[in-house]
Amino acid sequence: MKQYIHILVIAFLAHSSLFAAMQAVENDENINYKWSFVAKVGPANDRKVAMVTRDTMLRTGDEFKMMVNVQKKCYVYVIHKSSANELSVLYPTSFEAQFELEKNYYLPKGRSWFKLDSSLGTETFYILASHERLTELEQQVNAYLVANREQQKALVASVVGEIKDIKKRYRTYSTLAERPISIAGNVRGTKKDELNLEKFDVGKLATEISANNFYSKTISIEHK
Repeated sequence: MKQYIHILVIAFLAHSSLFAAMQAVENDENINYKWSFVAKVGPANDRKVAMVTRDTMLRTGDEFKMMVNVQKKCYVYVIHKSSANELSVLYPTSFEAQFELEKNYYLPKGRSWFKLDSSLGTETFYILASHERLTELEQQVNAYLVANREQQKALVASVVGEIKDIKKRYRTYSTLAERPISIAGNVRGTKKDELNLEKFDVGKLATEISANNFYSKTISIEHK
């Protein structure tokens, strides 16, 4: 009897060790990157800088800028659907482009910022990160980019549908961490400070993302 119990204990411990090892593999952090989405809002003589982390509202004349810094080899996609129902890929610049790890990539490049024009509506940003390339999504986006304007109208729905399908397929995977790297407050602008805002490094307000196999976030901006 004692020998039988001893065997059961050994079997239980072996199973527990195997389960713990499998959990460790499942929770392995194979996606890690830094990301920032920052807006300059308010009148010209009182501009403020604010992080965009969720659905929000911006007005005509407000500006925004993003930054991506991949820490581990993974595939990050930032796709924008405009209020006019048009698609653009903000990151990467090309699906075949080589990128460096631990390097800040600014969207748009340099010190430029995107500026909201008079076209009102909803601006939607799809942020996806995957341990493997999302080749089907890439193919659909490429088909959209080379299509004529009439064909693009139908292809927008296909791309958005593919993004939704991808999120469903990967919904069992977990986000391990999503933490701001620095504390960001509003930066009030005077005429003297306005020049500083033009040179403001949005990378200083980055959030670090860690995930297992897949991560996604959708941010909608109501353009008033």
